Amino acid sequence: MQTLANWDGGPGPWILFFPLIWAAVVIGVVTLLRRTVWRGRGRRGPWRPAVDESSPIAVLGRRFAAGEIDEDEYWRRLSVLNEEFGRTRGGAA
Repeated sequence: MQTLANWDGGPGPWILFFPLIWAAVVIGVVTLLRRTVWRGRGRRGPWRPAVDESSPIAVLGRRFAAGEIDEDEYWRRLSVLNEEFGRTRGGAA
């Protein structure tokens, strides 16, 4: 009976590492593509719903970014808006 560890013409135990090497190469390529090429595409999906630019929360965020309101007022108003509009964690309700 020949085994993989037989060095007399057999492939040896190193043949078991080839699938691991290919998996590492594929994972590396996908990771590289996700961090570079695919980064700006497909931002919306079921995990990241589209944001309505005219929503009160978006308007509040723009006002805070423009410096019209301070941080304390932003957080106070945001908590009221979250209660009023029923915003939930993890996406749209």
